[in-house]
Amino acid sequence: MSEKMKPMQQQLNIELGEKEAEGIYSNLAIISHSPAEFIVDFTRVLPGVPKAKVHARIVMTPQHAKMLLKALNENIARFENSYGEINIDGSNGLNNFPGFSPGSPKIN
Repeated sequence: MSEKMKPMQQQLNIELGEKEAEGIYSNLAIISHSPAEFIVDFTRVLPGVPKAKVHARIVMTPQHAKMLLKALNENIARFENSYGEINIDGSNGLNNFPGFSPGSPKIN
């Protein structure tokens, strides 16, 4: 392929603010969708606390949601190759929290 026919690559500079660099801990993600978008609400459930607050909401297109799924799958595979299999017991972990009843969490 000649130099003229090669697709041009653009460099993307991503800025990470000080607050965002601290991160937000989440042990529960609630995912919903419509025909046009996926919504992921990140929260954390704590023992003895009957109410959980959404700390971040990410809205994305179905295409970006699928790209995120692919990227997560690739990164989990790399992680497990380096550190061993991530074990999950089949539950969502919420059974350990008093007052939590199985089913869809109520979002206020």
